[in-house]
Amino acid sequence: MALSDLDRELLERCLARKPQSWEAFVDRFLGLVVHVVNHSAEARGVSITAEDREDLVADIFCAVIHDDLAILRRFRGHSSLATYLTVIARRVVVRELVKRRPVASSSAAQDVATSASPSAGREQRIDSREEVERLLSRLNGKEADVVRMYHLEGKSYSEISTRVGMAENSIGPTLSRARAKMRHGRTESVG
Repeated sequence: MALSDLDRELLERCLARKPQSWEAFVDRFLGLVVHVVNHSAEARGVSITAEDREDLVADIFCAVIHDDLAILRRFRGHSSLATYLTVIARRVVVRELVKRRPVASSSAAQDVATSASPSAGREQRIDSREEVERLLSRLNGKEADVVRMYHLEGKSYSEISTRVGMAENSIGPTLSRARAKMRHGRTESVG
């Protein structure tokens, strides 16, 4: 579903900082955000209190207003605003739930933590240079460049994005796919 005229107007009003626009935005999407919080917690088997729910909802709206509404400024209108906010809200909730409830460092828990947020929950850097070199031997092109810059050179997502000409929100998923290739290669050599 494309961006509705109502949401387009609301978005434009918010970005222009028109009076009462933020209140209208919150009124329009509060129910959606609460639903995402409840569903995300339930899907992960986490019971949350009313206070937890309020904190998570506040975290989501804080993420939206962070850096002068950067999240809303990045919205391109290729989906409905509700769909876009659902993805953002889910990522914030998962990141916060993972932070609040430390889990044993299994690869499944790490996958949830690293895929939760492309901007806040960054991919964990691989400490072992040998492990990175093994991973690089399985990759080529931009994927190898991204892995090298992130894990060996310590570059930020923004710096990598600029250097390789890839959208910043694609860096995390690229790193996750590269890790999956490494894990897959490990199981092939063991099995």
